[in-house]
Amino acid sequence: MNEDFEQRQPQKKRINTGKEIAFIAVFVALTIGAQFALSALPGVEIVTLLFVSYSFTFGVKRGMLAATAFSLIRQLVFGFYANVLVLYLLYYNVLAAVFGLLGYHGKAERRWLAACILSCVCTVGFSLLDFFLTAFIGGYSEKAKEIYFTASLPVMITQAVCAVVTVGVLFVPLCKIFSFAKKKI
Repeated sequence: MNEDFEQRQPQKKRINTGKEIAFIAVFVALTIGAQFALSALPGVEIVTLLFVSYSFTFGVKRGMLAATAFSLIRQLVFGFYANVLVLYLLYYNVLAAVFGLLGYHGKAERRWLAACILSCVCTVGFSLLDFFLTAFIGGYSEKAKEIYFTASLPVMITQAVCAVVTVGVLFVPLCKIFSFAKKKI
């Protein structure tokens, strides 16, 4: 009787939870390692590129899961700061959702220009969110807010340029690599 039931049910692809967890763990470790390696260079980063291509390929749910894990685990490497934790939890989850939805609507080759523009806009949004969270959580005075904002502009510009260049050059190849890996899960 059980065999008849199984024969009538459509075959669903099973998700290997162990592989899912392992792949997310490797991705988060890669991302933290990349951030650590480039942390001495203000504004130079590839974390945006990694999350953009990962979320584009793997979708909103997996992207947000990786973003949350990254935001929490990176605190162990770089130290715990409440404003940074809130910033990373908000920003990288929104980034994962935006690019996960973008990936839902087309292939990387067709969405390349949109990915470049959106990554730049999101990077500027990251810097502005950082300013608001740091200034308000830290209780900065008006003069301190002005100084912090002015000091963060060169880093914001460098990050935005870096995001456009890295996404422009590496988005499509990384999406292909992640698509290959996704088939193995």
